[in-house]
Amino acid sequence: MGFWKSRRQKTAAPPPPEKRKGMAFGAISDVGRVRPTNQDHIVALQLSLPTPNGQETLGFFVVADGMGGHTGGATASARAVEIVTGEVLRGLVLPILCGDLPAAVQDLVREALLTANRRILDEAARQHNDMGTTVTAALLLGGRCYQAHVGDSRLYTHTAAGLQCRTRDHSMVARLLELGQISPEEAKHHPKRNYLYQSVGQQDEIEVESDSYSLDGCEHLLLCSDGLWGVVAEGAILQALTQGGDAQVICEQLVGQANEAGGEDNISVIVVQVPQP
Repeated sequence: MGFWKSRRQKTAAPPPPEKRKGMAFGAISDVGRVRPTNQDHIVALQLSLPTPNGQETLGFFVVADGMGGHTGGATASARAVEIVTGEVLRGLVLPILCGDLPAAVQDLVREALLTANRRILDEAARQHNDMGTTVTAALLLGGRCYQAHVGDSRLYTHTAAGLQCRTRDHSMVARLLELGQISPEEAKHHPKRNYLYQSVGQQDEIEVESDSYSLDGCEHLLLCSDGLWGVVAEGAILQALTQGGDAQVICEQLVGQANEAGGEDNISVIVVQVPQP
């Protein structure tokens, strides 16, 4: 009696579905190795908000560097992140929760810095104190970045093309560099490289630098004080971001490099992993 053996044809397993990389961030503010106190303050928020089209992820990130030569630097940076964050939460997050997405998101972020400037100026006058701080803020919503900036803290975008600085330093040395009166090498060692011509809490009128742009192709956002970008070369920053991995680990690596370079200033770093399909 004959028999036959059934053999089930093997088929290749279907490839796993491509995972969507969601937003994630790391954040550190470190005193460094020289300064006795940390005059930097940072805020890093990620929220999932209900909208008519489903849940929408919002990220809000701020770096404020209190001016070290002023007695109220730490107070100014703390108040700045408090005021700016409060204005954005009231003006954007609460309306979204009520079903209304404000149209002028860019104006809202810019106005938050102007409000911080007015309030800190008033507080300084009442307390007979001298307070000043940089502020660099980034709001991520709907695949776009809305940024506002005063001072010399920086915001970078990291794409396949490399690292791009999205802010302009409001410092005397940066202005001299723009005018071609000094070289990049001279700027690194200029005795007035930390002198700012505008900051939050120091003038009645400030010009907030603001911008918005698509995040298509952007892998990371980096916000940092000059305690990082002033001592760690952009090539080293780019290498840390390109290697990828956990955003918090990248922050720790960058702060470690700044401290290895002397850690002469406070070091604040926020690394945001931008959602990609």
